[in-house]
Amino acid sequence: MSTPLAPAAALRRIAFLLERAREPSYRVSAFRTAAAVVDGLGEDQLDLKIRTNTLKDLKGVGPKTAAVIVQAHKGQVPEYLTKLEQDLAELVPMADDVAEFRAALKGDLHLHSDWSDGGSPIREMAEAAMALGHEYMALTDHSPRLTVANGLSPARLEQQLDVVAALNEELSPFRILTGIECDINVDGSLDQTDELLGRLDVVVASVHSELRAPSAQMTERMLTAVANPHTDVLGHCTGRLVIGRRQRNGEQKPRPESTFDAEAVFAACVEFGTAVEINSRPERLDPPRRLLTLATELGCEFAIDTDAHAPGQLDWQYNGVERAIECGVEPARVINTRSADDLLAWTEG
Repeated sequence: MSTPLAPAAALRRIAFLLERAREPSYRVSAFRTAAAVVDGLGEDQLDLKIRTNTLKDLKGVGPKTAAVIVQAHKGQVPEYLTKLEQDLAELVPMADDVAEFRAALKGDLHLHSDWSDGGSPIREMAEAAMALGHEYMALTDHSPRLTVANGLSPARLEQQLDVVAALNEELSPFRILTGIECDINVDGSLDQTDELLGRLDVVVASVHSELRAPSAQMTERMLTAVANPHTDVLGHCTGRLVIGRRQRNGEQKPRPESTFDAEAVFAACVEFGTAVEINSRPERLDPPRRLLTLATELGCEFAIDTDAHAPGQLDWQYNGVERAIECGVEPARVINTRSADDLLAWTEG
């Protein structure tokens, strides 16, 4: 049986249990949407909505979610959650393990703003991360070569660094870590100047082009990038898309994994101190379980990231946490369970 939770947390737990039970996505989304609505309300606003019985006037809050909010706000375990836990008793221990692991994550090291192909300003992404209980986030907009995603030229990246510095003064103690999702070029080099890469807190290096290259070529490309002293995290290593997705420039179809010598690449990650990303986007879920298990067995460290392009997507870390548990990843091996200072000591080491 659950202990009492804050309204948004109760809604997210219900969504998580429904997802584990393979309920239709619209049911899961209803509770996640309501949680996001509650996150956007101040305590006084929420009190007023409950006292005046106007919760259901909010877009995204219906009768079931409103009842959950009211009961949780009173310090009760919502009846809907109690019944769900009884009906899905065999799933609750796993849900508890996932919730505990998720609570250990102090930030997200891969997300995008409207400076590249995200849909929201940096401040909105930061405020959403704060609402989830994060202590920091790494802003990792795309590098220049990815023009389809409005990648940042060196000049624009420098401008962004100034914006982040100003926001950090306003949002303290929350910290926006400077970063980039840097394209791995065909020769394995990184798509940004060494000088700028050296100024960033977190560099996520990802392959976005020629994903069907021969295995030997892709392996050499990735090995070169992993060995680069600026690379902190190897992003979505296979590049797969398990389901199609809609983008600004049209629809992307499902895409198979790139082929490469995973054992060699993961061994290089261990050697050079590069974390392997556990990408939590529902259409990626990368690496696949067999490769995540291999990386675990070889001694890799990991970053559980959302690759979020909108505030609500920051809640996707549960997907990555669930896969980490299934594949034997311990929280101590996940670099974003560390404080910002300890993380930065690691990336600078």
